[in-house]
Amino acid sequence: MTPHFHPIRANVVFMSIDPRVALQSLTSALEEHLAASVARRGDDDPAVEAAYLAIADAFEVYEEVLYDSYGEVTPLVIYEDDSDDDDSDDDRNLDQEELEPLDK
Repeated sequence: MTPHFHPIRANVVFMSIDPRVALQSLTSALEEHLAASVARRGDDDPAVEAAYLAIADAFEVYEEVLYDSYGEVTPLVIYEDDSDDDDSDDDRNLDQEELEPLDK
């Protein structure tokens, strides 16, 4: 099973990164997201959104170096809102059908 990544994100060579370092970066991104969530200043706080995207980026790196180093992947999938063109103000009430995994 090979990992699949978001088609919009740039491909980056990760071969020199140790999986443990990538895991620590992912863990740090999760901690930063929690801190941003706790300190959130409204529904559309840019710090929370930036932390959310940092998790996705760190996970992508971790998944890639894990696969490159050991031929393993995680059971995790990054989801993206499929209704980006929809200007709905009620994004927090998305149905599962409106979410698509980034790895297709």
